[in-house]
Amino acid sequence: QLVESGGGLVQAGGSLRVSCAASGGPFNNYGMGWFRQTPGKEREFVASINWSGPTTYYTDSTQGRFTISRDNAKATVYLQMNSLTSEDTGVYYCAARFRGLPTAGKGTVDYWGQGTQVTVSS
Repeated sequence: QLVESGGGLVQAGGSLRVSCAASGGPFNNYGMGWFRQTPGKEREFVASINWSGPTTYYTDSTQGRFTISRDNAKATVYLQMNSLTSEDTGVYYCAARFRGLPTAGKGTVDYWGQGTQVTVSS
C-alpha cells in the first residue's frame, strides 16, 4: 500500500515536499517513482529512484528543480519540488515497481498510491 501526503497550495516560485509511505512488502526491493496528472491529460512520469537510492531519473521539465529521495528504514519516498510553476499543478501519484524502475513506459508500475493534489498559484 502506498499513501501520499504533503500536497497543498503553494505560490509560484515556492517549494513543496510530498511524501509516500509504503507498507505491506519489503520496501528495498522496489524502485519508486512519482507521476502527475492534470484533468484531460494522461498521467506523466516525473521522477524515479532505484532501490538503493543512488540512481535517479527525471523528466526534462523537472530536472534541476525536483529531487527524489528515499529512506528505506522508514519505507518512504520523497519528492522535493522547488521553483514551482503553474505547469507543475496536478495530482501527484507515488508508484512502485518490484525489482525495477517506474518509467514513462507502459507496464512499468506494479502499485499506485491514491494521489495528492499540488496546486501552484501564479
